[in-house]
Amino acid sequence: MEELSQEFLTTVIQPRPHHSHKGTFGRSVLIGGNETYGGAIIMSAEACLKSGSGLTSVITAEKNHAALHARLPEAMVLDWVLTQEFNDLVDTADVLLIGPGLGLSAHSEQLLETVLQRQKPEQWLVLDGSAITLFAQNHYALPYPEQVVFTPHQMEWTRLSGLKIGEQTFENNQAMQKQLGATIILKSHRTELYMQNVQYKNPLGTPAMATGGMGDTLAGMITGFLAQFKDKEGAICAAVYLHSLIGEELGKENYVVLPTEISKNLPHYMKRFERLKNKTEEK
Repeated sequence: MEELSQEFLTTVIQPRPHHSHKGTFGRSVLIGGNETYGGAIIMSAEACLKSGSGLTSVITAEKNHAALHARLPEAMVLDWVLTQEFNDLVDTADVLLIGPGLGLSAHSEQLLETVLQRQKPEQWLVLDGSAITLFAQNHYALPYPEQVVFTPHQMEWTRLSGLKIGEQTFENNQAMQKQLGATIILKSHRTELYMQNVQYKNPLGTPAMATGGMGDTLAGMITGFLAQFKDKEGAICAAVYLHSLIGEELGKENYVVLPTEISKNLPHYMKRFERLKNKTEEK
């Protein structure tokens, strides 16, 4: 198993072209946030926007619209009960994220089924949180597994893979990834990435990051990176590494690192690595 490093950041994070517009950096559509867990999809949307997605739309329960507009006026929002509008918006996406705060209701299940049915071969799909549990419970099939990223914590991975936590060894995890055919971001104090032809361990992370919403933020970052960067495998690796790098650095001065603080710092850190790339190329 290889180790993630800063090299992914200097390789993936590119200077933005002078002749560009919001469409240049990808269209992200995020689905989640029921009446109880609206904060989850808002944190995902904030991470997606601040990691550079050109257009970010959120499909969520109407109850969450005012809070989303107040915190993120840059994001578009759609009521998740509007079936035709839902389908139309999903069709426009370069990257789809479903799961943060989605819940396990029959309506949530229907939304996931619709996304799986409508995914196009060129679209990337990130499944997080409740979407992983629903996927596992219903034994759904993936139409384009090579374009799918699961982001489970260890209990969600148990549901998805059938492996108890004590059985989640490198060999067993790798075998289940091959069976699913999708990329697996197995979240823990040292997150592991199981990809199509390579596996990575993230050397970074701090107990200061152990707070609700951290996974929602990571899922939003992965979505934003996939939307704008051409190297998709590198984009996933860079998002995972940068998420923990910011958390570690903030954790040096803060007992607790909130997910929203990681998002707040994303533009600054991405600029840092863009500049570092430029300096390296000048030498």
